[in-house]
Amino acid sequence: METGDSATLEFEVTEQDTAAAIGSGDLQVLGTPRLLAWCEAATCAAAADSLAASQTTVGTRVTLEHLGASPLGERVEVQASVSHVDGRLVRFSVAATHAADGRVVGTGEVTRVVVDRERFLARLSAPGAR
Repeated sequence: METGDSATLEFEVTEQDTAAAIGSGDLQVLGTPRLLAWCEAATCAAAADSLAASQTTVGTRVTLEHLGASPLGERVEVQASVSHVDGRLVRFSVAATHAADGRVVGTGEVTRVVVDRERFLARLSAPGAR
C-alpha cells in the first residue's frame, strides 16, 4: 500500500441505517455506527488491491466526527485515502459527503493492520487466546 491509494463508495440511507434502527438514538437519520461501518468498508476497498490473497486488514483505531444529519433516501459518498504506512500499519483519512451537494457528513481517521488471515484466525482458536 502507498500513501494516496484510495477508494470511494456510495451508499443510500435506508431504514436499517437509521439511528433508531441500530440503537444509537431515536431519529430516522443516518446513525453514527452505520457511518463508521461505511468508513471502514471504504478503507477495506482502498486496501484490497494491495493485499495478497492470504492477507486482510483488521481495524485497530478509529476517530470519527459525525458532523451532519442524513435523512432517509440520501446518498452518501465515503472516501478513504491512505495517509500513512509504517510496515503493516496503515492509516486512512476518511470523509463522507452528501452525493447531491457535497455537504460534509463526517470526517475521521481509521487505522488498520495488515495480517495473514490463517495466522490471525489460528490465534483465536489457540488455548488461552481469549
